[in-house]
Amino acid sequence: MNAKILGRAGAAALLVMTMAPGAWAETLSDAMISAYRNSHLLEQNRALLRTSDEDVAVAVSGLRPTLGIAATGRAVTTASASTLFNNLYGQLGLQASMTVYDFGRTKAAIAAAKETVLATRQALVNVEQQVLLGAVTAYMNVRNAEETVVLNQGNVRVLNQELKAAQDRFDVGEITRTDVAQAEAALAAARSQLTAARGQLATAREAYKAAVGHYPGRLAAPPRAPATAKSLTDAVAVAQHNHPQILQAKHQVKAADLSVARAKAGIRPTLSATAEYGTDSGGNKGGSATLTLSQPLYAGGQISALYRKAVAAADQARAGLLQTGVSVTQGVGNAWSQLQVARASITAYNQQIRAAQTAYDGVKEEAKLGSRTTLDVLNAEQSLLNAKASRITAGTNEYIAVYTLLSSMGLLTADHLKLGIPTYDPAAYYNAVKNAPATSVQGKRLDKLLKSIGKE
Repeated sequence: MNAKILGRAGAAALLVMTMAPGAWAETLSDAMISAYRNSHLLEQNRALLRTSDEDVAVAVSGLRPTLGIAATGRAVTTASASTLFNNLYGQLGLQASMTVYDFGRTKAAIAAAKETVLATRQALVNVEQQVLLGAVTAYMNVRNAEETVVLNQGNVRVLNQELKAAQDRFDVGEITRTDVAQAEAALAAARSQLTAARGQLATAREAYKAAVGHYPGRLAAPPRAPATAKSLTDAVAVAQHNHPQILQAKHQVKAADLSVARAKAGIRPTLSATAEYGTDSGGNKGGSATLTLSQPLYAGGQISALYRKAVAAADQARAGLLQTGVSVTQGVGNAWSQLQVARASITAYNQQIRAAQTAYDGVKEEAKLGSRTTLDVLNAEQSLLNAKASRITAGTNEYIAVYTLLSSMGLLTADHLKLGIPTYDPAAYYNAVKNAPATSVQGKRLDKLLKSIGKE
């Protein structure tokens, strides 16, 4: 990105920030709502949830009869000493079959599919948290970058004045050419910092568009940060009870245990029924009904292997639940620590700004009396600038840390934040397909969506 583009970006940002006070400004809630509505990641995971819903329908169909048309044809050729005979035979009929009893295998499959649906719903909640946290982070980073640009613009103006004053003092012989050169170098460095700040703003704007769905306009000051927890212990307790990753892992454990029960029932018999009715090419009509009991005696070790595999998967799921609990607790601890550090930093930087301002004012006055050099003034001014820039960053970090803590507790959702918008109902599609309807308009929409995002 060249300096000309950066300059236009900075000018645009300055124009936005200097608009009339009554002009509309985008709020943090607006940004989160836009991110929620426009997120392709959320839409992708909603489609993934609908595929899990259909797995329940597939499992339910295992208890339903199947009905089909069966057609057969047969040609028989016979030959005598002088003649070749071709006889054609055909049969057309309906065939129905159904599993009558399988000692709970299908029921276990249905229950496991339902638990997988619940686990996938929690995964969707976690994605929602990521999307909203991304919007908050992008919003605050743009404001941070805008404030930094304004701060550096002010610094350039001050150093321009310092250079002019140094030049005037040099002209009357109060200071040397070295002092002027130091002021010129400080101004050049300030212009470089301003260019870098404009580059950071351009980068922050692109990140905002990716997270929210559009470029930022005039951004309002963020509202008061939401409440989190009174203590780290309370935060951990809430997270262990509410975090979607933990709830997801619990459902995965239940699904794995049900898969073990299903695999264990694999050694049991299966009772099935078949009915046929049809007509042949001779016009003869007839039907039959068959009840079959099948019992596996030896399957080459497959049944035992599937059972052991299911047991191992259940062990894996339980270990995963324990590890998820550890990771969630660690995430809460990290977020809590970041928040405390940010708040302590704000206090320290506020004190530093007051001290740096006093020092700068004193050095500037002393320089007028000849007891301080131009370099002393420039160094004091730079220290004040650095303190102000650090204060801006600390304020941004504090705000992001609050929402990061909410996310680590499992509370960063549109409903908990009361964004006031209709939210996605994860049960709507499930209720439409859970009983395995023969046709589903929603199912056709799902197929179209899966194809559009490359799932097929």
